[in-house]
Amino acid sequence: MAHPTEDKNFRLPTSIRPRRYAATLTLDLDAKSFSGQQTIDLDVSAPSNELILHGIALALSDVTFRAGGQSRKPASIQPVAVSETVVLRFDEALPAGAASLDVTWTGRFTEGLRGLYQAGKVAATQFEAADARRLFPCFDEPAFKARWALTVRVPRGLTVLGNGPVVKETQEGPLRAVTFQETEVLSSYLIALVVGPLVGTDAQDVQGVPVRTWALPEKAHLTRFGQDAALAVLPRLQDYFGLPYAFTKVDQVGIPDFEAGAMENAGLITYREVALLLDPATAPLSVKKRVAEVVTHELAHQWFGNWVTMVWWDDLWLNEAFATWMAFKIVDQWRPEWRMWLDFDAHRASALHLDALKSTHPIHGEVRNAGEAGESFDAITYEKGGAVLRMIEGFLGEGPFREGIRQYMRKHARANAVKEDLWNALGEAAGQPVEELATAWVGQSGFPLVTAKLDGRGLSLSQRRFYTEPGVRSGETWPVPVVLRYEDATGAREQRVLLRDAQATVKLEGEGEVKWLTANAGSTGFYRVAYDKPGMEKLAANLKALAPSERISLLADQWALVRAGEASVADLLDLAGRFGDEEDDSVLDELVGRLAYIESRLTDGEDQVRFRAWIEELLGPGLKKLGWQPVQGEADRVRLRRASLVRAVGGIARGQDALAEARPRVGRMLQGERDALEPNLLDAAVGMVARAGDAALFDTILQKIPSEPDPATQRRYLLALTAFEAPELTERARGLLYTDTVKTQDVSSFVAGLLGNRVGRDAWWAQMRTQWKDVVARTGGAPMLLRRIVEAMGLLRTREHLEQMQALLKAHPIPEAQQATAQTLERLSQDVALRERCTSEVSAWLKRQP
Repeated sequence: MAHPTEDKNFRLPTSIRPRRYAATLTLDLDAKSFSGQQTIDLDVSAPSNELILHGIALALSDVTFRAGGQSRKPASIQPVAVSETVVLRFDEALPAGAASLDVTWTGRFTEGLRGLYQAGKVAATQFEAADARRLFPCFDEPAFKARWALTVRVPRGLTVLGNGPVVKETQEGPLRAVTFQETEVLSSYLIALVVGPLVGTDAQDVQGVPVRTWALPEKAHLTRFGQDAALAVLPRLQDYFGLPYAFTKVDQVGIPDFEAGAMENAGLITYREVALLLDPATAPLSVKKRVAEVVTHELAHQWFGNWVTMVWWDDLWLNEAFATWMAFKIVDQWRPEWRMWLDFDAHRASALHLDALKSTHPIHGEVRNAGEAGESFDAITYEKGGAVLRMIEGFLGEGPFREGIRQYMRKHARANAVKEDLWNALGEAAGQPVEELATAWVGQSGFPLVTAKLDGRGLSLSQRRFYTEPGVRSGETWPVPVVLRYEDATGAREQRVLLRDAQATVKLEGEGEVKWLTANAGSTGFYRVAYDKPGMEKLAANLKALAPSERISLLADQWALVRAGEASVADLLDLAGRFGDEEDDSVLDELVGRLAYIESRLTDGEDQVRFRAWIEELLGPGLKKLGWQPVQGEADRVRLRRASLVRAVGGIARGQDALAEARPRVGRMLQGERDALEPNLLDAAVGMVARAGDAALFDTILQKIPSEPDPATQRRYLLALTAFEAPELTERARGLLYTDTVKTQDVSSFVAGLLGNRVGRDAWWAQMRTQWKDVVARTGGAPMLLRRIVEAMGLLRTREHLEQMQALLKAHPIPEAQQATAQTLERLSQDVALRERCTSEVSAWLKRQP
C-alpha cells in the first residue's frame, strides 16, 4: 500500500475505523480561529504501529490512544501535506479490538468557501468533498461512517445550528456551550455547523419532523417559499422511498457567501441565498422553480447519499444523478403546471453538449483523490446521470423502478454501496437485465447519434458515437432504448425498440402512410437523432403534431449536426423560420438560444444588422400581439412566452421599440414601483436597458446592490453592471471585481459577464491575462469557482483568443480545473472553427431572404 508521505492518492487503511466522535469545538469568530478536543471510539481489526487521520493546517497537541485499560502516547505526530493526513506513530503496535483516541487541536478558519469559513456575519462549514479535515482530525472518506456527538462553544447571542436538535445549553462566562443530539451514522462530509445572527421560521411538523428555514434578520421575509417547498416535498419523498426521514429535523439555511448551490448536510441543509430565499410577489417563475428544484434535490439526498452512501467518490453520481432526477420528478408531482420535465430537457442539453467532446468522461470514472473528486461535480455526473436514470425508469416502468430503489434503500440502510448494488436491486425488482443497459451508459463516455430513415412502413435505424468535432469517428455502440412516435391512418402511436447493434430494421405497427415519425418520443432518450431529408421535411411540415419536448429536440439535434459539420446552417435557419408562430415558451427558449449563438458568433457588421432585423421580423409580431403588460389572471405560460419574446426581440435583435418600452419601465422599477415590470421580464429588461445605459443608471444600480435583501434581485443588478457598453462604464465594471461589491461566490459569474460584453471584452481579456494570479486569488481557492472561471473563457470568440487562452493556461495551469481546461479549450476550438466555416454561409443565406 502507498504511504501518505509519498502519495497524494493515498487512501486510509480500513484496519482502523471510527464508530463515534465526541467533540467539543470553541470558535473565536473575531480572531477566525478555533480549538477542539474530541474522543474517537475506534474498531481496530489488525495491530499497527501507525494511526492515520486526515487533517489540514491543524496543530495537534495532546493525543492519547486508550485500549484495554491502558493509555499510550504517540512517539511522533507528523502532518503530511501531500496526502492531507496526520500520521501518529507509536513505539508499540496498537492492539486489535475496541479502542479510543483522545485528541486536542487548534486551527484557523479557512480563507475561502470551504472548511469552516466566514461568510459575512455568519460562520459556516462546507465539507464536501474532503474538507471536514480542515476543522476536525478525522477519517475523511465517505466509507468511514460514524456517529457524531458535538458541542460548540461560541459567543452569546448567536444562533448555533448543527446536524441534530439542541439537547443542552450552558453559559460559560462570555461563551455559550451548545450540545447537539448525537447523529445517526454519517460520513464526515455530511457534518455541518452554522453560527450567526440568524432567525428562523416557526417549526412546522411533517410526520413528526420539524422543518425550519433560516436567514439573516433583514432577509427573514424571504424564507416562506423555501419553507413551503420543503413542507410540500418531504412527505412525497417519504412516500417514494417507503422509508421515514431519518435525521430528526430539517433546517434550511441561506448562507451569504457559498460556493455551490446547496449542500445536503444531514438535517442541516445549507444554501447559497439565491437558491433558497425569494419574494413570491416579485420573483420570476424561473427563480421559484429553481428554488423548489434545489430544495427537493437536497432533501432527496437525505435518503440517496446520506442514508445510503457511496463507498468512494467514483460513485458520486449515485448521489447526484439520483437527486437530480428525483427533484424534477417530485416537483412535477407537486406543481404539474410548471412542466418541470421541459426544464429537465434544458439541463440535459448541457450534458449532451459536454458529452459530445473528446475530453468528456464517463458518469462512473476513476477518481484517485479528493481533488479529482471535486472535478466530478459537472453536467455529466448530474444531468447525464439523471437522464440515464430517467431512461432506465422508462425502460423498466415506474413501479418496478421504484420497488428496486426501495429494496436498495432497505438493504444498504446506514451503510455504503456501489453502483452494482443498485443495478442488482433494480434488476431483481423488474426482472430485467438492468446491468447490461446501465453498465454501457454509466461506464462508457459519450452517447449515440441514431439515424432514422423511413421507407414505407420499414424504418432503418443505425447508431454511432456522436462527436461535435467534424470528421471524428469511433466504433462504440450502446443498448439504446429507442421510443418511436409516429402518425399513420390509425392515428398517433408509439413503439419501443431496444437498438443493440450498429444497425437494425424495424417494421412499424399500424397501417397506411406514415405522415411523420420522431425517433425520440417525449425526448426521454439520451441520444441525438438525424433524419434523412424526406423525414425532416415531414417533421417540419407537422410541427404542431409534435410535443413541445420533441420540437425542442428537433431544433437541438439539428443544431448539433450543424456544429458537427453534418448539416448546413442554412437548413437550420430555414427550420427556425417555421417557428415564428410558436406559442410554447420552452420551445421558444430553445429557438432563442440557437439564434443568440448565431447572432453573437456567426455574424458581423452588416450581416449582424440584417440577422437582427430577421429575428425581429420573425418574432416581433408575437411580442406586439402580447404586449408588455399582463392581463389579470394571465397564465404563467403566457407570461413566460412574453419573456422569451422580449429576450429575442429586445435582447438579441436589439429592437429599438422594445428598448423604448423597457427603459421607462426599468426606471420606474428602480424607483420602487413594483408593477412596472412583470417579474418574468426583469432579467431581460434590466440587461438590455443596462447595455444601452449611461453613468447615471450605472450609479443607480451600483448603489442598490449593498442594501438589496432579495438575492435574485441583487444578482440581477450585479450582472447588469457587466452589461453596460459605454467604454468608460465597461472600465468601471472591470474595477469592481476586486471590491466588496462582488462576493467571492459571484466572482466567476462576474468574470463571465465581463467576457460576454462585446465592447469591453478585449480590454478585459487583456487585463485578465496580465492579472491572472489576482483573478485566481479572488476565488479564495474554491475549486468550483476556479473551474467556472476557466469555463467562462469559453465566451471568447476568435482564433487569436483561443491561442492566447492556450498559452495562458499552459503557463499558469489550474490543477483543480484540469478537466474543465481540456473541455473548455476543445469547445472554444470548435466554436472558432464553426465561425470560420459558417460565417459566409449565414451571410449567403441572409442575402437570399426577401
